[in-house]
Amino acid sequence: MNQSIKLMIVDDHPVVRKGLTFFFSQDKHFDVVSEATNGIEMIQSLEQGLNVDIILLDLSMPKMGGVEATRKVKLANPEQKILVLTSFEDAENVISAIQAGADGYCLKDTEPENLIVAIKRVLDGDKNIDPKIANHLFEHVSGESPEYKALKALTQREKEVLIEIAKGKNNREIAETLFISVRTVKTHITNLFSKLPVTDRTQAALFAIKHNLVNDEKSM
Repeated sequence: MNQSIKLMIVDDHPVVRKGLTFFFSQDKHFDVVSEATNGIEMIQSLEQGLNVDIILLDLSMPKMGGVEATRKVKLANPEQKILVLTSFEDAENVISAIQAGADGYCLKDTEPENLIVAIKRVLDGDKNIDPKIANHLFEHVSGESPEYKALKALTQREKEVLIEIAKGKNNREIAETLFISVRTVKTHITNLFSKLPVTDRTQAALFAIKHNLVNDEKSM
C-alpha cells in the first residue's frame, strides 16, 4: 500500500481521540487527518471538502449521535466508508448502525491489530462485525433475542393480562374484562414476573408497549 490511509476520528471523549491518533501515528500506513467531537462537526468537515478513506465513529455523542450521522453521510455519499467504534454491545445499537449504512462495527476494547484488520477489510469492500457481538446480531436478526424468547413462553391468557396491565387497569378491572377471578389475575401476574425480565407492573407495561402487544392484540 503506497499511500497512507486517511482517517477521521469522531468521538466526544478527548482521551479516546488522542489515544487513537497516537496509535495510528506509529504506523506509516495511516494518517489521521481530522478529528470531531460529534456528528455535526463530522458532517460539517465533510461538506467543507474533507476527503478521508474511512471514518472511525462513536455512537453515543452529544448534539448528533453516530447512527444519525452515519445515515446523513451515507445519503450524501454512499461510498464513504464508516467503521463504528464504540463500547456498546447490545444488538439494537448494532442493528441501528448497520441499517444506517455503517460498514463495520468494532468494540473499543478490541486489540489494536484487530482494529487495523477491520479497517482494511472495510476498505476492501467487506463488512466487519466484532466477534463479541456477532451472536447478539444474529439473535436480533433471527428474532430469537432473550426478550423475544420470554415473550413466546407466555400463554395466551398471560399475554392478555399483560396487555390489560399496559392499558393501566387494576386487578379487579382486568378480572372483569377477561371474565376471570381477581385471584386468577394475581396468579397470571405472578407468572408474568417470573417469565419476563420485569419486577413490577410499570416494567411489565413498558415491556408490552416496547413489543407492540397493545397494537397487535387484534391479531392475537
